[in-house]
Amino acid sequence: MNAKPLPAESLAEQLIELAAKSGAEAAEVFQSQSFSRPLFFEANRLKQIEVTESEGTALRVWRNGQPGLAVAYGPVAPQLLVDRALALSDLNEPETIDLTPGSVTQYPDLGEAVDIQQLMTWGETAIALVRDAYPEAICNAEWECEAETTRLLNSTGLDCSYTDITLSGYLAADWVRGDDFLNVSDGQTQRGCLDPVTLAHQIVQRLDWARETAIAPSKRLPVLFTAKAADMLWGTLQAALNGKQVVERASPWSDRLGLPVVSDRITLVQSPTEGPFSCPFDDEGVPTRPITFIRDGILQLFYTDHRMGRALGSGTTGNGFRPGLGSYPTPGVFNLLVKPGGAIADLPGQSLQELIATMDDGIIVDQILGGGAGISGEFSINVDLGYRVHKGEIRGRIKDTMVSGNVYTALKQVIELGGDAEWNGACYTPSLIVGGLSVTGRQGHEDE
Repeated sequence: MNAKPLPAESLAEQLIELAAKSGAEAAEVFQSQSFSRPLFFEANRLKQIEVTESEGTALRVWRNGQPGLAVAYGPVAPQLLVDRALALSDLNEPETIDLTPGSVTQYPDLGEAVDIQQLMTWGETAIALVRDAYPEAICNAEWECEAETTRLLNSTGLDCSYTDITLSGYLAADWVRGDDFLNVSDGQTQRGCLDPVTLAHQIVQRLDWARETAIAPSKRLPVLFTAKAADMLWGTLQAALNGKQVVERASPWSDRLGLPVVSDRITLVQSPTEGPFSCPFDDEGVPTRPITFIRDGILQLFYTDHRMGRALGSGTTGNGFRPGLGSYPTPGVFNLLVKPGGAIADLPGQSLQELIATMDDGIIVDQILGGGAGISGEFSINVDLGYRVHKGEIRGRIKDTMVSGNVYTALKQVIELGGDAEWNGACYTPSLIVGGLSVTGRQGHEDE
């Protein structure tokens, strides 16, 4: 059947109506539209400007309790999409139908767009500042303004939508000295405005620290993870807090509610209204809300979607998100903030330089090679960019160095938590110093 695609503004309603007429007892439409304008700089110069647009529609239906999910990109033939979803439902086992009831809600737009000229100015400013300090550096960069509109409508009357505008900037500097090649990179994701001066300063600071080289000893040492590198640690905690992992008994914290799981210096919260990744509702239409997962090191709550919340008996926390348009909702966390807890909760946080000054002997990890630890917590990473610290001073860049240990053990041995938090992905994390990790340098002895 060759049905004519409908106008976008009526497509969702038409899909719900056609699904009901075709025998579905419940239906849900999830639509996502995005528009982005990335600028790319290569070898210190503007290389290209792109404009990209995408539009996708996901239809989820239940017939005889059996779920079916079909996806289309661009123009959609409604009856074909309905028929495809119903055909797929015949292959699945019946399940409880989880639809969020509600009414029509148009949430306020989040963020403000900037024009191409502003993105270009930011990129040129950042590169110029790095090259003023290091004329021989070769810089690559990407600056982008992206707008994404999300709409969710279902057969119980829910119809909610919002538009999210996010700005991002990425800057990398390559520095070659003879046989020594160094790449330093960093980025920002914000709403409203980016700060190329701060971004360039962070790159120059790392290049300054790398002027000399040092040897990392092979022994247990305190390790300072910068805000950029600390994201690896929090990824493991996010997995342990996932209600799906708890139901499957894969989380080591499945039976730890109300008990200490990390240092009492750590409080871990979700704040739906803060930062560049805030959103008013999840991908099941449940309003998002502030949640404290860990308070002063003690586990308070797991995050769940409808299905996992029902399995745990706790209900959904408003954390049902789709990994992709063609995926069913699954527990996901966003806007995760790492805050000081316990005795340091009300104390002013230390800057990165102040944290370094507290270290008598240790290393800094700023960039890593390879993935994170996963839910097991065990990891062994190659340090892509790191530094040796002795008596509160950076002695130089370390090379051919590995750090290994267990995330859960390390986060029970937090020595210091910084006050320099920044967004890395959807996690707002400061730098921190932890113990309990093994450092392996290319030589087994000190070179002071």
